Amino acid sequence: MKISITVNGQGQEHDVEPRTLLVQFLREACGLTGTKVGCDTSSCGACTVLYEGESVKSCTMFAAQADGGAITTIEGLAAADGTLHPVQQAYHEKHGLQCGFCTAGMVMATVGLLDEIPNPTEREVREGLEGNLCRCTGYHNIVEAVMAAAAAQEAK
Repeated sequence: MKISITVNGQGQEHDVEPRTLLVQFLREACGLTGTKVGCDTSSCGACTVLYEGESVKSCTMFAAQADGGAITTIEGLAAADGTLHPVQQAYHEKHGLQCGFCTAGMVMATVGLLDEIPNPTEREVREGLEGNLCRCTGYHNIVEAVMAAAAAQEAK
């Protein structure tokens, strides 16, 4: 079936099988490999993207379900001139990553969280990101990064 999705502001039209997952569509049809396949069970959050502005795990959604919609992946978060999104900048400054495998999904989940709760408490951050797993950091710096991003966005 032919589907058309706006991905990072660009129209993407591809033929896909009805069972194609959104994460497969993004990685294989669109060539956007920042969205990771981590667990295939929706437990890790490495595949998190924004669909119509909402944080979703792209391994739990068929590409056909997104037909006509808009997706933002980690590749589309920074400005056209390369300026990092405030969340990306905060993760960089607060060292909210180690191996980097979970980072794209964690950043996208953070963007979704801050859209819903612009000035979260530490507890709200931890609860808001509980569907995204990191095996390296122990989460302390990730929480620090989210709090810093929230402060930066509030200052604007």
